[in-house]
Amino acid sequence: MELQHLRAFREVARELSFTRAAHNLHYSQPAVTAQIKGLEEDMGASLFQRRGNRAVELTPAGARLRPLAEQILELVETAQYEIADPAPAPARASRRMPPLGGNGFGAGRLPEGRLTDGRLTDSRLTDSRLADGRLTGRGRRA
Repeated sequence: MELQHLRAFREVARELSFTRAAHNLHYSQPAVTAQIKGLEEDMGASLFQRRGNRAVELTPAGARLRPLAEQILELVETAQYEIADPAPAPARASRRMPPLGGNGFGAGRLPEGRLTDGRLTDSRLTDSRLADGRLTGRGRRA
């Protein structure tokens, strides 16, 4: 699963249009279509149902993936933010991500892991930081 595939998926899901998503992402429409097809192959399911007049809608699998994709991309953005500026932030309210609930993937969770370089790897460190409050708001350590 590539992060770029998830970014394209998120934008198509928001716009419900490959054309508008391509415009927003500054890609060609065929490039966005190829990204979605790659993600559909990785997931083993169709994520969008094509409708007339260039409109699309999410399939049930796409509807389940949408909040997960948002969470994954938010975590990646948080990690990038934390690495770019590792200095501790002034005290502020914690903004933790909600736990991954029943989402149609097995036992109600994604496989254990976190994204690094577009790949899923062990997440025990991140999970422990989330559990004890050391990872808060935009990726800043408490």
